[in-house]
Amino acid sequence: MKRTASAAWTGGLKDGKGSISTQSGILKDTRYGFTTRFENEPGTNPEELIAAAHAGCFTMALSAQLGEVGMTAESLRTSAEVTLDKVDDGFAITAIHLNLTAKIPGADPKAFQAAADRAKEGCPVSKLLNAKITMDAKLEA
Repeated sequence: MKRTASAAWTGGLKDGKGSISTQSGILKDTRYGFTTRFENEPGTNPEELIAAAHAGCFTMALSAQLGEVGMTAESLRTSAEVTLDKVDDGFAITAIHLNLTAKIPGADPKAFQAAADRAKEGCPVSKLLNAKITMDAKLEA
C-alpha cells in the first residue's frame, strides 16, 4: 500500500507561503508557512500533521492489541504532542508524547497497560520516527 501527499511553496522561508494536499483530498491546498509553524497563524504545519498521524496510528494499533487479549474499548482518546527543538544543525523533532484515555468496561489494568505499550512500540508511525516517544495511559472506570 502506498499513500501520497504533496506540498507546494513560493517565496523565501519567512515571507513564503505553501500549501499541502493529500491523495484522499481531505487536505486540499491547506495553507502552511513560517507563521503557521512558528507562530499562531491559522493553517497547518508538519509537526501538527505528524502528531495527528501518530495519534491516529497508535490508537488504531491499540484497538488491535486490545482485541488480541479479548478487550474492546468503549472509547479511546489519544492526543500527541510533538516537540520541535533547535539543535546544532538546525531543528529536529526530539520527542513525542502520547496521552491516552481509554474506557474499557471490565478491563484488567495490567493487560491494558501491556497492550498500550505494545501499540506504542509497534504502530508504523512509532517505528518511523527517530525521537523519544513517551506515553501516559489512563484507564477510566
